[in-house]
Amino acid sequence: MSRPQFDPAAYAAQLTEKTQRLKALLAPFDAPEPEVFESPREHYRLRAEFRLWRETGNETRHYAMFEAGDKFTPVLIEDFPIASRRINELMPRLKAGWQASQVLSFKLFQVEFLTTLAGDALITLCYHRPLDDAWKVEAEKLAADLGVSLVGRSKGKRIVIGRDYVEEELTVADRVFRYRQPEGAFTQPNGEVNQKMLGWAFDVLGERQDDLLELYCGNGNFTLPLATRVRKVLATEISKTSVNAALANLADNAVDNVTLVRLSAEELTEALNEVRPFRRLAGIDLKGYEFGNVFVDPPRAGMDPDTCELTRRFDRILYISCNPETLAANIQQLSDTHKVVRCALFDQFPYTHHMESGVLLERRS
Repeated sequence: MSRPQFDPAAYAAQLTEKTQRLKALLAPFDAPEPEVFESPREHYRLRAEFRLWRETGNETRHYAMFEAGDKFTPVLIEDFPIASRRINELMPRLKAGWQASQVLSFKLFQVEFLTTLAGDALITLCYHRPLDDAWKVEAEKLAADLGVSLVGRSKGKRIVIGRDYVEEELTVADRVFRYRQPEGAFTQPNGEVNQKMLGWAFDVLGERQDDLLELYCGNGNFTLPLATRVRKVLATEISKTSVNAALANLADNAVDNVTLVRLSAEELTEALNEVRPFRRLAGIDLKGYEFGNVFVDPPRAGMDPDTCELTRRFDRILYISCNPETLAANIQQLSDTHKVVRCALFDQFPYTHHMESGVLLERRS
């Protein structure tokens, strides 16, 4: 993991620069002024990954990060101000735990933390050696002492102590939604800003009497609150881990108007275009949906051209993007039929050039 340049005094100027960059990218489409959602200045990141560095002639391992482009000059750290308070509280206690145990420290090369706003925590320990029963005994003691779930990873093997997910609680429009967030799967790193994103999308979608198509639904992060705004939802996701988490989250929150299928956005496009049938859509009447809106949250590459064309069919396109350049490219493809009527900047990644953004596109009259 590269070391970010943490400087709270520079935050306001950096956010202004991001806002201007987003406005410039959306200017060709006559977009309105973006709504801007700030991040906490510190302790905002709910996940962190550290390599461990062992000094020559010394068995002590230290948390280490590296400047961008330099994998050979470690910056040894004891705390991490951008990470959650829970991560900072766990870092020295975990280090003391592995230093006190030869079994836990032997060939340990990487540590990953996953926490939640609700206070849950999971730690992953990565090894360049097989894990055995002796490791499991020591790991169980450590997990109990720290009050966390713990996962050990080595080549071809994973041992879980406790749960292999954390539990999160996010509030949208005064309702608390509970999420299982699996180890190793994608989750939004900035919990406070994620909650603001959910609230914005909930408001923008509005109360509807028709159906919603959601592409790239992940673990159901947006699915849960948005499903309460429409008659029913057809959601797609290709990752099996994320699909399983989403199904559990729907059940845990008693959200029963969502049909989730494990298809990529490209495959669903083929199904809706009747290019070919899919066994995973057996029993699902695609023609029985009355889609008024489509919600997309694609990876950094944005939507492929065919999926972008699919979204053109809908009167309203709600688009969350982690890459404003590919967002602009997709809007360009849609600009002859749709216009941007709302947009937002979500500062998920302070002190970096990365940003999350959102737009609502509506069909031109």
